[in-house]
Amino acid sequence: MDILRMFSKYSIKKYNFFLILLSIAISVMGILLIGSAKADLVGKQTRGLILGIVAMIIISLIDYHFVLKFYWLEYALAIALLVAVYFFGDKGGGAARWFVLFGIRFQPSELVKILLILFYAQFIMKHKDTLNTFRIIITCVLLIIPPFVLIFEQPDLSTSIMILAIFAVVMFLGGLSYKVILLAAAVAIPAAVILLNMILTPGQTIVNDYQQKRILAWIQPEKYASTEAYQQLNSITAIGSGQLHGKGLNNNIIGSVKNGNFISEAQTDFIFAIAGEELGFVGSCAIILLLFLIAMQCIWTAVRANDLGGRLIAGGMAGFIGFQTFINIGVTTMILPNTGLTLPFVSYGQTSLITMFIGMGLVLNVRLQAENSLI
Repeated sequence: MDILRMFSKYSIKKYNFFLILLSIAISVMGILLIGSAKADLVGKQTRGLILGIVAMIIISLIDYHFVLKFYWLEYALAIALLVAVYFFGDKGGGAARWFVLFGIRFQPSELVKILLILFYAQFIMKHKDTLNTFRIIITCVLLIIPPFVLIFEQPDLSTSIMILAIFAVVMFLGGLSYKVILLAAAVAIPAAVILLNMILTPGQTIVNDYQQKRILAWIQPEKYASTEAYQQLNSITAIGSGQLHGKGLNNNIIGSVKNGNFISEAQTDFIFAIAGEELGFVGSCAIILLLFLIAMQCIWTAVRANDLGGRLIAGGMAGFIGFQTFINIGVTTMILPNTGLTLPFVSYGQTSLITMFIGMGLVLNVRLQAENSLI
């Protein structure tokens, strides 16, 4: 492929500037909230935003069909990154999830989410006529097991769940039969109930002790109010105390949950609690609305995509953003057990932020390809 021709065939008028504006707006809100939670991280997150925008623009100009040609290489890269971090990763906080390269902390599992969307987009497109055969379904399931296990063993239960959610989304959008879906649900739901009961059994070895205690704290928060449920209970208090308009960013109010350091590492998993306390109901709704609009832009792009591959890329990103947003906010409001997932675009984390912008770059190109086909 002629690289110069690949870049020159687009018209700037066909660029989805609304999606870019939404992505930057929610990221800036995130930086403001991070600055309020931990001011010394603002510079790093700002650099992450700049790098993310650059990556998004470059990737948006590369034909996604060209990217999908290397789907097996992308899958191999995902596995290689996870194997490398498993053996050589920085075990900060007791989990091997990061590399430290040139002073930058890189979390491979964030990039793996994008790589798996690309891999399955091409794999399903190549086998779309036989997707509902036993051989292809089993192959798809077997291929998701290695990344799932490697992430689960880091240990990172929340990201491994996200991997399965993304897999379910792309399989559904790829045309998986409703009969297969109903059969899978008939098996998965009872199995999940049984698994949960096994996890809650004393002496179990399925998950780590801290993961078991997080689930127990979700079920019996009053029993674990000063330990495992402490974060989530304080998060609810913070969100409720913000009322309609919040207490204001960087406030010095003594009664602030954030200022009292009742939420540790609030700049990451519990950033929505800071939003609730300092921006109130209005600010929290603004964040949810921005993320909803980004997901809807991805869905609209998927609907207009030229082919199944483009539909799976854009739809996969919509599922990625939607599920991760729901889980993060569900944790901060104690609808779900504490999982440790970040809020897309908002939480602190350069890898997470840059990964989201890479995903947006792919969605932008899917839209550009669709617009070009209308000429």
